[in-house]
Amino acid sequence: MASKRSLRRKKLNKYKDSLKFAFYCCTHPIDGYWDLTHEKRGTMAVANTILFATVLMRILSLKYTSFIFIDINWEETNILLYIGTIVFPLALWVVGNWALTTLADGKGKLGQVYMATCYGMLPYPIVQLFLMIFSNGVTVDEAGFYTTVGTITLVYCAILIIVAMGQIHEYRAGKNLLFTLFSIFAVLVEVFILLLFFSMISQGIAYIVSLVKEMLFRI
Repeated sequence: MASKRSLRRKKLNKYKDSLKFAFYCCTHPIDGYWDLTHEKRGTMAVANTILFATVLMRILSLKYTSFIFIDINWEETNILLYIGTIVFPLALWVVGNWALTTLADGKGKLGQVYMATCYGMLPYPIVQLFLMIFSNGVTVDEAGFYTTVGTITLVYCAILIIVAMGQIHEYRAGKNLLFTLFSIFAVLVEVFILLLFFSMISQGIAYIVSLVKEMLFRI
């Protein structure tokens, strides 16, 4: 029993330390993302927490942000679609980046790409919480601040993720930027392949259904 408690305590302390380290990565990305994987200071638990917080703040912002900035009809809103706008691109990015960098001596593993990407998303839920509260106390004339801060946050998250990829794959700046562009292209290719796949599946199902209907009609 004591050993189990000790093990849980160690895991909890590891989680707390890794969560604090996530904030360090936001302000010291070059050193932080190197230590994240090479010194094993990052954890999947914290990465999943950041992803969950990002998705949660995405949903909460839709509901609680002032109608001045977001006007949404909840009766016609599919929450899963909004969740997918975060999870789906993240999955495509992780797979695409890992697949390409593996062919070009990239040192990062699939799990490390996912973990580093999630750590790079940390500023979004934090700033989004602030903007959600801020939006309910301002007028239309002050909307520019809301938009500007939101845009800067997204750009900063993108920069953090790019730096993170360079550190875990051990790429120089030029090569890292090049493979960032390749990874974005890979995401587009993945989307095209998925759309083509589901289109073929839907056409196949439609053909089978029409064939069965025709057979039943003749019978």
